Amino acid sequence: MNIPHWNRRDFMTLAAATSLTGGTWAQNAPKVIKIMVGFPPGQATDQVARELAERLRQQTQDNYLVDNRPGQGGSLALGLLAKAAPNGTTVMLAHMSALATNPHIYQSVPYDTLKDFEGAAMVGDLPFVLVCNPQMPFQNFAEFLQYARANPNKLTNASSGNGTVSHLAMEEIKRRAGLSITHVPYKGSVAGLTDVISGNVSMALETASAVRPHIESGRLRGLAVGSANRLSGVLSSLPTLIEQGFPDLKAVTWLMMLYPAGTPKAHLQSVHQSINSIMKQPEVQARMLSIGLQPRLSSSVEETDEYLKTEYQFWADVVKRSGVPKE
Repeated sequence: MNIPHWNRRDFMTLAAATSLTGGTWAQNAPKVIKIMVGFPPGQATDQVARELAERLRQQTQDNYLVDNRPGQGGSLALGLLAKAAPNGTTVMLAHMSALATNPHIYQSVPYDTLKDFEGAAMVGDLPFVLVCNPQMPFQNFAEFLQYARANPNKLTNASSGNGTVSHLAMEEIKRRAGLSITHVPYKGSVAGLTDVISGNVSMALETASAVRPHIESGRLRGLAVGSANRLSGVLSSLPTLIEQGFPDLKAVTWLMMLYPAGTPKAHLQSVHQSINSIMKQPEVQARMLSIGLQPRLSSSVEETDEYLKTEYQFWADVVKRSGVPKE
């Protein structure tokens, strides 16, 4: 058997080639990227995150993993994001409440919304729907207003808890319409809607995904939707709050791809382009609508960041007007 003779130059050439190949592979190797979600598995935000993780994996070849960190309405996860390295490997599908309302409701949260984060892309809205027990003596939103004004403090409204969107947005409706309706807070939407269905509480403002099956079954009556445009399916006949005379009032919670402050602008722009591309795919839009999300995109990273600032101030004013004490 002939054994090749290797001299020093041969070994140096092989070492250089191996080093170059290894370096190139390391540079182009798929990265593990964590998408944090501030809610348990199965919740709407979690479902959206898992759909995006799979689509981003297909588009970028990087390994996107959903990391559920529930607690304090998403504030726990945001606190962790604020401390994460700004290298693009940690992102959060952030929920409006944690960013724009929780800082005004809790005595302290482990982050500063306006300083600790960089918005990359809007994803969409989870709209709320005003519903009532079907035995209520009004059939639509206009009749509800008429009845409530004629019968102050006779109606009650359930919410998912003090300071939640279902509470604050309903308080804003009542304020603008001049209504006196007694607020009954619950720990989550299920308990509140159960009492509306049973007739213990008159009405509630909750997410479309939570109320849709009850409207379909006739256990709840829909009155209005909080989105900018009408919804689809069984909810398509319900007018928006805007149509009913509240021109700038929306009852939605939005989702945004959010990174730690200091994340490179080029990375944020790349993610923005990827999210917009994914969310424009018909099959993705259909999936998101089935979850209850209305896709809504931003035109740039800058627009995303500006929207976050605007919403932070808007909800600060709503919380102040509501009189909700800090917890």
